[in-house]
Amino acid sequence: MRKLSILLMLAAFILSGCSNTGAFLSANQTIVNLNEGNYSIAVTNVTGESESAYIFGLSYSTGLAASTFAIARVEGTGMLYSEALENLWANFEATNGTVRNQKLALVNVRYDTDILNLFVYTKVRVTVRADVVEFD
Repeated sequence: MRKLSILLMLAAFILSGCSNTGAFLSANQTIVNLNEGNYSIAVTNVTGESESAYIFGLSYSTGLAASTFAIARVEGTGMLYSEALENLWANFEATNGTVRNQKLALVNVRYDTDILNLFVYTKVRVTVRADVVEFD
């Protein structure tokens, strides 16, 4: 009976952990034609970052998606792609002014993932890099 209790407590501990899978896979139905000369490149190579850390877990990346399976998150919110894009726009505004009422678009968007896996600790950092164009 005692072994069954320990086994149930261990299963509950393992199953009560957290999982995070993030990806920014967008499907735009708006067609933007950049060969008409109705735009200018506002800024190139703008970046935004976000990171989260977990204990007793494992993180991995499969191209555009970063996934983590862990017992508990100890740093960050887990909203890596959303926060990285918000950070990208904040970095743009810090050097170029507000984006409000401007006709801007991100082009050449690239995603990089940096993962640190230790036995008791895993940390994931997502970096979004893009160019910003402004339409006339």
